Amino acid sequence: MSILLVEDDEVDIMNVQRAFKKGNILNPLYIAANGLEALAMLRGTADQPPEVPNERRLILLDLNMPKMGGIEFLQKLRSDEKLRHIPVVILTTSNQDRDLVEAYNLNVAGYLLKPVDFVRFVELMATLNKYWSLSEMPR
Repeated sequence: MSILLVEDDEVDIMNVQRAFKKGNILNPLYIAANGLEALAMLRGTADQPPEVPNERRLILLDLNMPKMGGIEFLQKLRSDEKLRHIPVVILTTSNQDRDLVEAYNLNVAGYLLKPVDFVRFVELMATLNKYWSLSEMPR
């Protein structure tokens, strides 16, 4: 499975990469700094295929980003016939009820708060990896 991390914070990106390494998660990890970049990586262009392969995709999405935030990205993703089926897991520091409700209204597969403790973060990534490796997904 190809995983697209949509995250603008360099420390959080490094934490995800370190957690993947520590948890022996070997899935390809692609990184987009905001929603606009993520959409471009998923869509490709007329003469270029998508940067993130079309088969078995998962998106880990932060909500608070410049240019295009997480909720706006989800709205665009869900309105795109070719991308709407991609599962999205929110990985954020926002515990605002409004964000939680909006995200689930846009059919996210999960809403996870980033643990402050790195050991717990590694456990979270390992659990998430185990769940998605066992889940049946469209090809």
